Amino acid sequence: MTSCYVENDSVASISLSELSSSSSVSDRACVHWGCVLSGSENTAVFQAENDLLENQFFIKTICLSEEAGDEMHIVSVCDGVGASKPLPIASLRHCMPMISFPGLELIPPVTFKLCSGKGPVFISAQHITCKNLHWNAILISVFSRVRQNSLFCSLTRNAGC
Repeated sequence: MTSCYVENDSVASISLSELSSSSSVSDRACVHWGCVLSGSENTAVFQAENDLLENQFFIKTICLSEEAGDEMHIVSVCDGVGASKPLPIASLRHCMPMISFPGLELIPPVTFKLCSGKGPVFISAQHITCKNLHWNAILISVFSRVRQNSLFCSLTRNAGC
């Protein structure tokens, strides 16, 4: 069975740069996520709960367990954007047991797969959910301009211009 760990974190602990200049910290939620891949369960999937919000998923670290055999362990990932073919992102062995990602963002759903090796391999990530206030403000602005232009066109037609 694939083990996944989810831990709620306070919004103030967001360690990434500001995600949107118009969003405030109170409009964000941060959750730490993790899973263990092994020979028996070599696939784990992260699925966002609310597709109506802006979901950002950042891989933090992938590391090899001390109990893992001295063989090459390859972890691949496939996200909700682009081709459905998994892309290898980590090759681990006891001489290099961990890799860190300073800002690798993926779009949910995200599927991790242990392509080679028996593990266990630990993956930690961070899921940030944002209310997309910036895009809402842009849409309101565009619709109000369209409405104003429609009103102007109807007035000029009635005036005989």
